[in-house]
Amino acid sequence: MKRLANLRTWGLALFLTASGLALASCGQQSGEKPAATKGQVVARVGNEVITTQELDNEFRLAGITPDKQKDPEVLKRVLGEIVVRKYLLQQAMNAKLDREPGVLLDLLRVREQVLGNAVLNRAASAKAPTKADIDRYIAKNTWKFADRKLYSVDEVVIPLTPATQNFVNANKDAKSLDELLQQLTTSGIPHGRQLGVLSSSDLPEELVGLIQKRKDDDIFFTRIGSNGLFFKVRAEEARPIEGDAAVNLARQMMRSDALAAELGLAAYSAKLEAKYEGEYADLMKQGEPKSQ
Repeated sequence: MKRLANLRTWGLALFLTASGLALASCGQQSGEKPAATKGQVVARVGNEVITTQELDNEFRLAGITPDKQKDPEVLKRVLGEIVVRKYLLQQAMNAKLDREPGVLLDLLRVREQVLGNAVLNRAASAKAPTKADIDRYIAKNTWKFADRKLYSVDEVVIPLTPATQNFVNANKDAKSLDELLQQLTTSGIPHGRQLGVLSSSDLPEELVGLIQKRKDDDIFFTRIGSNGLFFKVRAEEARPIEGDAAVNLARQMMRSDALAAELGLAAYSAKLEAKYEGEYADLMKQGEPKSQ
């Protein structure tokens, strides 16, 4: 099986290499260099150019607002990062690293991710909410807006991995953070304890309801990004979001929900189309309900 996987990897590498050479030759005649990306050239690094279009895209990806894009320090930092990236690209190409099977597979993976995200974003953008939709969303999710609260918490943060997920499942009813810390230390799981602030806007409605009914010693758990958070509420403060701020936040949240829905639909459709082979067919059938 391992040998077959290796053969497939090398076969893919050869295919991608041949494809790359073919594409490169299409726009290049006897030493002629391909045209630069559209946009004013702001820097050159060897044979590579950096355009205003690339710079603007870098600002977009970094979330740098227009008012900060003219800041000399910000501009120097961002442009410097692109220069280093272009330099390293040239070094990699000169060393022919783009022809190594592992690198080719990584490039293919990045391509799939970028194009996949583009599909999801286009689908979500096509369903942009109307003002009436936004108003209904705000009225339905009061704990995120009119009834929003800030919770001062004592929290324990852990990375979420398959291994730590088992720990989370076994310790959701922990009696205290001290007991939890002892269990984490014994289990060898990385963790950190700190004081923090959580917004009800960022929490599920069910959890917000439990917090409202809490007792002094209750310990809660939630996911924040790639981390898990055990926390105890020390105090709370009403902090409603209204007016334009509420509309802007609702629009962001609705877009996030739309992206999640599109991803869920894509996952379902992909599952229907996928045809697994050999031992992988049996593996992927495990846990699925039996057809009647």
